[in-house]
Amino acid sequence: MTAGPNAFGSSAMLVAPWRTPIGNAGHGFAALTTTDLAAPVLAATLATLRESGCDADVDDVVLGNCLGPGGDPARVSALRAGLGAQVPGVTVDRQCGSGLDAVMQAAMRVRSGEEELILAGGVESASTAPWRFWPPVSGAEPIRYTRAPFAPSGFPDPDMGVAADALAQACGIGRERQDAYAARSHALAAATDFTGEIVPVAGIERDQRIRPNMTQARLARLRPSFTADGTATAGNSCGVSDGAAVVAVTSDALAKGLPALRVLGSAVAGSDPALPGLGPVPAIEKVLRRTGIALSDIGIVEITEAFASVVLAVSDRLGIDENTLCPQGGAIAMGHPWGASGAVLLVRLARQMLTENGPELGLAACAIGGGQGIAMIVERAW
Repeated sequence: MTAGPNAFGSSAMLVAPWRTPIGNAGHGFAALTTTDLAAPVLAATLATLRESGCDADVDDVVLGNCLGPGGDPARVSALRAGLGAQVPGVTVDRQCGSGLDAVMQAAMRVRSGEEELILAGGVESASTAPWRFWPPVSGAEPIRYTRAPFAPSGFPDPDMGVAADALAQACGIGRERQDAYAARSHALAAATDFTGEIVPVAGIERDQRIRPNMTQARLARLRPSFTADGTATAGNSCGVSDGAAVVAVTSDALAKGLPALRVLGSAVAGSDPALPGLGPVPAIEKVLRRTGIALSDIGIVEITEAFASVVLAVSDRLGIDENTLCPQGGAIAMGHPWGASGAVLLVRLARQMLTENGPELGLAACAIGGGQGIAMIVERAW
């Protein structure tokens, strides 16, 4: 299908998708900040546009980020990338959905007709995330925390690994099935050449977590990582990671002549904070209703593989054909740089859909701590 002009007369197109390699936290990118990671990808995206003959001004930079130092990493990264002092920047925090939300916000602004070119995506440096402390009370020592609350007092607020175990139990998804899905992710990623979407950074050219020998038999030997009787392990869960991903969000007029995806629709939704892994379900249902597209018509579904139980639970609830899920592997094999992962999904969709005979429609979705989901549907433009 082809989307016609919206109420404002313009489409939002995604072009020039790039990402860094995804690094294991504390390893290849251990000393690199969010700015160090995002700036090269912003520069590569803009360079792709310029090489194509697009000389339009960049209206804004929108980047998702969860655990950076503050100070608006998007603006700092834009300056570092050499975009010029005239290019502003804004940083978005919707936790694991931040990178996808950044692109969603950029797409809405382009569709409105008020903006024509925005660089959007996400970045995360778990390696250099600052230590955070609650201020001391009554003379007590300050208390370090690793994440802010996802929900207020009186609501469930489980850590994500604990929530993944609870989700698996609630949905009847056993360890063997999770390990089988994880083995598939590892094997698919190991068999894929990602070179065409990667901007080398600090001499690193490949994703660091991918292991070609993670068979189901090996995965079965791993112990539970989060609860004593749980089923989520280091092998069927994502790794803590560093990375960045960016796409140019522009009008159909500026995208002419470039390989492009058209944003057909997007949605966010809330869900039970106790089982945040189900967050993508209402978001996907909402965007399908908004666009009138049938799930069966979508050729690729990229869901952030935070945990095998999450992807399988969402797939079971919606009846997704498992063959369309992350067909080149996902975060279980590659890693999950939280604020960037939603944008990584779009880079992955673009690189698969824009090949010869690539699928016409794709869906990206993320589960978000605290019980939220975000989803976007894109189509191959021409």
